[in-house]
Amino acid sequence: MKAANSSAAYGWVAVLLHWLLALWLLGLFALGWWMVDLDYYSPWYQRAPWWHKGLGVLAAMLMLARYGWRLFNPLPAAEPGMSRWEIRLALWGQRLFYLMVLLIAVSGYFIVTARGESLPVLGWFSLPASLTLAQQEDIAGWVHKYLAWGFMLMGLLHSVAALRHHFALGDKTLLKILGRE
Repeated sequence: MKAANSSAAYGWVAVLLHWLLALWLLGLFALGWWMVDLDYYSPWYQRAPWWHKGLGVLAAMLMLARYGWRLFNPLPAAEPGMSRWEIRLALWGQRLFYLMVLLIAVSGYFIVTARGESLPVLGWFSLPASLTLAQQEDIAGWVHKYLAWGFMLMGLLHSVAALRHHFALGDKTLLKILGRE
């Protein structure tokens, strides 16, 4: 398998980035869901958010790298028989995934920096606070939560569509992102 995409299939870089981010973002969602119910006396009360923030920033950076890779690599051709609206829906779905991850990351940044404190990233570096507005933490928290849930719903729909292509339509759409033609 080649690194770059071709008109027939995704290259190994796109396949790796797709599945790495899918698992990473699913893990971040699970960690975020779990950590909001931790009580003060839990040994994970401080550790879980530390990991969530740091891994969230890295996920956003990886998503930007994936987007950059996508800009310079053509998408494989749509499968024969796909309607124009399905092709457009898939393209807009991809764009929405990129946008949602970016907005989830930005809202997470605004939650953490609402009090003027920087955002530490796994002890490697920190992102300085920029804006500190009234109710910033609450509004950003609401946006973060509902975008994350929306992203999970989109991921579910995306998975169902891929399975539909594979099992009901019998085309190679799913095989392409699995690294097979």
